[in-house]
Amino acid sequence: MSFSKPLTLARVEDLTLGAFSNIAPSQTLDHLVRFLSTWSGSDKLFMIIQYTVKLIVPFLQWRARLQYGAGLRKAPVSPAADRLAILGNLIGDARMFFRIWGLLPIFQWLIALERNSPPTRWLRTIERLQGWSMLAYYPLEHLYYLLSHSVIPNKLPLPSLTAFIPFVRTKPSDNHIPLDLGKLGLWSTRFWAAYVVLQLAHLQEDSKLLTARERTLNKSKTGATAAEKEDIRKRRSALWNEFIVNLAYLPLTIHWSTEKGIISNDVWVSVLGLIAGVASWKSGWEATALTPAPTVGDIPLPAGESTETKLAPYLDDPLKDVITAPALDEL
Repeated sequence: MSFSKPLTLARVEDLTLGAFSNIAPSQTLDHLVRFLSTWSGSDKLFMIIQYTVKLIVPFLQWRARLQYGAGLRKAPVSPAADRLAILGNLIGDARMFFRIWGLLPIFQWLIALERNSPPTRWLRTIERLQGWSMLAYYPLEHLYYLLSHSVIPNKLPLPSLTAFIPFVRTKPSDNHIPLDLGKLGLWSTRFWAAYVVLQLAHLQEDSKLLTARERTLNKSKTGATAAEKEDIRKRRSALWNEFIVNLAYLPLTIHWSTEKGIISNDVWVSVLGLIAGVASWKSGWEATALTPAPTVGDIPLPAGESTETKLAPYLDDPLKDVITAPALDEL
């Protein structure tokens, strides 16, 4: 006597088209989809792929030369390395293109900053300077991108006064604004380097506020609760992660901000970029978890605590998902 189910058409469909019924739902997959559905999440993934490829390419080229010297290859070149290099360049170009609307969150941030000031005056000054540095950074990068793809000419004509008067014949202006591709790239990354330096100062101030908050909790009569200790730990971890990101960006921005650069081996550029990418991914992954990290408003202050000792927002930097390594490493 057979106990197996009869092989009907519906049974065949369940075994083939319904094969995914055997796979349990995954919270990790849900988290991944949620994170990659954001502009920031997809950019971080592409950044990791971009700099991983840039590390693999020189290795494949080195291996090809060794194999050629040993008589195992007809030429000291690696077709796979050439194809991966093309992929890396495409990803870098796409990442820069998708930052074309990067000015919008900067305006949004600066407007909100003047209505919801940070805990200290120094933090507000830092964030104001950061915002203005980005107001200079993005237009220069956009011009760099458009000029590098010949979308705009290297000389922009200045319109004459009669151009704004209707029904008046206008002659082309003889005055032009020259655009130099190299200078646009250099100055855009110089403003980005200024942002990175300011962000390191921001993190230092955040750390001081976090220490003051921790000291206040420990001195209270009841002491810090388990939830408050866990919150302090998460904030400290997030600060260190953000510190690693900007510490990796610092030499890169200085390198891209100088005409000759300060890093002679491009492998180190890729290593630093990969470190920043992985650390940025970690920050974004934790930020998109279903249980978000608490903010200042979620933590009740002990009685008698001054608002000046309130902790800075939980890395509530609106630029942390916007400012990513520009693909200017070909400069």
